[in-house]
Amino acid sequence: MSATLLGQSILSGIFAGSLYALIGLGMSLSWRYLRVINLAHFAFVFFAAYLTYEFAGVRGVNPFVVALALVPLFFLLGVLQQVLILRFSINEFSSIIVTYGLAIVAEAVIQLIWSADFVRYENRAMHGNLALGTLLFPVADLVMAGIAIGLCFAVWAALHFTWLGKALRAGLDNPQIAASFGVPNQRLLLLVAGSAGALAAVGGFFVAVLYTLAPSQIFSWLGVVFAAVLLGGLGNPIGLVAASLLIGISEAITMAVTAPSWAPVVPFTILILLLVLWPERV
Repeated sequence: MSATLLGQSILSGIFAGSLYALIGLGMSLSWRYLRVINLAHFAFVFFAAYLTYEFAGVRGVNPFVVALALVPLFFLLGVLQQVLILRFSINEFSSIIVTYGLAIVAEAVIQLIWSADFVRYENRAMHGNLALGTLLFPVADLVMAGIAIGLCFAVWAALHFTWLGKALRAGLDNPQIAASFGVPNQRLLLLVAGSAGALAAVGGFFVAVLYTLAPSQIFSWLGVVFAAVLLGGLGNPIGLVAASLLIGISEAITMAVTAPSWAPVVPFTILILLLVLWPERV
């Protein structure tokens, strides 16, 4: 393998891993702090992607305006979903079934509105490549990777160095005692749910910018993102970044050395090895 091919493969893996981290961040927070294994998170991502395609691609709205509008919209959708989960007392195990059902409904709605055909948003705002020697850096991937890693570090800092993070951890350990000290547990849970929805919107925007869309792809990243979330540790944004980059780079090098069909084996091989060698980590 040439040095150029190896370097470009590593770059591709970094960009893919950044997207895994961006998509998985909201799911990781929901699983850790809400005790919800939210498979509907992937439906949120694709719904946001299709809305980006519709308004930025078809109707010609500035893509950055679309992105700014999606964030509060999906924050509200995340809050609404959590309100329903609390209203019907859905536990962690049942949340898998319920949110999977919501994702199936979302897939049907997307197919009803946009059909089952493949669609593509032809992005012009972040078009082109930057060259460094023989390596090419796609502008859209660079922007996405910067935002993804920046958001993960921002969330990590908020969880560890602000009152919000301390209150969330206190409420998770003992909600009754935390409430007695004035921690608004229910409001914080809604804030986490809304933030997860907003993060899904950001992920969906970049899925639309970088990929061709089809309703059947809603669960195409389920396995690899699930593995990254578990490898990184629930509610651990820095661990999620590290695990996502490890998976992305491993997949890219595997595809370069062997064949693309072997790439999906990588995240689950890493996850199985971790379960065997370091079971308390997951």
